[in-house]
Amino acid sequence: MKKLLLLLLLPFTVFSQGPLNCVPTTIIINLDQYQGESSWDVKDSTGNIVANGNGYWAYSDYAIVVEQRCLPIGPLTFTMYDSYGDGLAGSMWGGLDGSYYLIQCNDTLIYGEVANFGFDTTYAFGSDACPPVFGCMDPLYVEFNPLADTDDGSCTTLTVFGCTDSTMYNYDTLANMMALIPNCDYILTLTDLVGDGWVGSSLEVKQDTNVWYFSLDTAAFSNDYTINLSSPQQVSFKFSISSQASQSAAHCGFKLTNPLGDVMIEVLPPFISPLFTHFAPTYCGNLCIEKTLGCMDSLAVNYIDTVNTDDGSCYYAPGCTNSSYLEYYTQGFVADFNDGSCVVQAVWGCTDEIAFNFDTLANIDNGGCISFIYGCMQPLAFNYNPLANTPDTCIPLIYGCIDPTMFNYCSTCNTDDGDCEPYVFGCTDSVMFNYNPLANADNSSCTPYIYGCTDPSMLNYNGLANTEDFSCIPFVYGCMDSTALNYDSLANTDNESCITIVEGCMDQSAYNYNDAANVHDSISCLFAANCITGAGNPYWLNDLCYAWVLEVDDYCCENAWDTICQSTYDYCDGSWSGPLLSRMQQEKKLIMITDLLGRPTKETKNKLLFYIYNNGIVERKLIKQ
Repeated sequence: MKKLLLLLLLPFTVFSQGPLNCVPTTIIINLDQYQGESSWDVKDSTGNIVANGNGYWAYSDYAIVVEQRCLPIGPLTFTMYDSYGDGLAGSMWGGLDGSYYLIQCNDTLIYGEVANFGFDTTYAFGSDACPPVFGCMDPLYVEFNPLADTDDGSCTTLTVFGCTDSTMYNYDTLANMMALIPNCDYILTLTDLVGDGWVGSSLEVKQDTNVWYFSLDTAAFSNDYTINLSSPQQVSFKFSISSQASQSAAHCGFKLTNPLGDVMIEVLPPFISPLFTHFAPTYCGNLCIEKTLGCMDSLAVNYIDTVNTDDGSCYYAPGCTNSSYLEYYTQGFVADFNDGSCVVQAVWGCTDEIAFNFDTLANIDNGGCISFIYGCMQPLAFNYNPLANTPDTCIPLIYGCIDPTMFNYCSTCNTDDGDCEPYVFGCTDSVMFNYNPLANADNSSCTPYIYGCTDPSMLNYNGLANTEDFSCIPFVYGCMDSTALNYDSLANTDNESCITIVEGCMDQSAYNYNDAANVHDSISCLFAANCITGAGNPYWLNDLCYAWVLEVDDYCCENAWDTICQSTYDYCDGSWSGPLLSRMQQEKKLIMITDLLGRPTKETKNKLLFYIYNNGIVERKLIKQ
């Protein structure tokens, strides 16, 4: 076991030559498990210390220390020290090695990645003022450079958000920046190489003002957590360890995965560093809408009201479209879409039963029927009749093929007629799929017809079929849930586009307006009078008597709802039995005179009229002449 040496702890000291003559500098020290042994300093060309750092004994094992200094311009040296003499080589004692870096103007000048440097190691470097970073500094422009500190006038193109994918339905030709989904659920995976949990260690996840803490408390190798993050917006991770977990910190790791399966950041053991802040971007996808193809003509048989892009598939007269079938000729019209009604194979031939060439299989006459002609049909016979189609008595000379290797070898012939036919092997069954009309010798290879849809792009494609039966059914994508808002009764393939019905008040002027609703429930809408008593107190503006009271007595809305207001309300709905209360300070003032039909009029004698006052009292009067 390594012995720790006692160190004289000194406070950090910074020597500066003033803000105009120094360069902002970042020194990063990745400590090993013996952090109290490490220190550093920066010296000028005369050997004077201009900056230093030590006293790291209070940091946790493997902590990352980020020191900010402003160093003078000119040649300098950086020296890293270790009081024990083994550098930052923590791996020599069963731990992890450390490292150190010096950064100016976003440029790493010193890479201290050789851990076993002994008691000290020195680097010479030149400290110089940071050059300006030219670029567009206005975030409203496409050319915006977040690192720029000097505007170079390159801001020329205003950012226009929208779908920039030309293959999408909502492609915006004016957009130059993809519109992104603002937030989504991510999967945060915590891992442990040994499977004994994190022993009190935790991972802080921070985005804006939102902070979450996660830990692998139980004995497990990994665990997943769901966390909702804004996008595109940076998120940070900081790993903290407890005192009892200092030896097991190297077992820990984490990974953040977005809903698209993209790993935004993954820190694997043993490279996780306590108290170091990791940063990762976020991405939830874009707002482009996929094209949905189908027929958009409402006059077509296969019209689909939910598609957004016409694919030219509209048809208007479904029927048999294959001229090889009998129904093509008997349906009485020309079909533009095969609806599977092609059933009976069309067979042309002679359909006259008394004809010589009558075809029992024919169902469409080809106009070629031939009458019976009797006669000798042997060409070598004395009485050969070349017009005969029905044999009669012949007087033969016996000619034929006398070659025994031929298909038509004639054992009774004695004179070769030069018409020998060789064997042609194949399927000789004319009702089979692979019938070979040239074959004269069957080789048992016949394959029967298997009817079905042979188009692999169709819904009912039959991989075993060898003969198209024109029954193919195309895929019709859509929502197949009959309870959904966008249910498509014509769909036969669900595309997961269903939208759940959300009932609610969709009147934006209502107090209980529900921006998540997609089906309006007008009965549920409540309207506030915007009175001092607060929304709905004592009634909603939907109540006609309440609206009337506010109209005749401003006090009830602008000051308070008192007993006079309530009695006026009860008077309106018919539940008040006593005299109508009025305000003492309010004078009775005539506001209107109406006739029996409620029409405004002037005072007229010998006529029954209604006198309406500002306190709600209505008097009937008949002034006689």
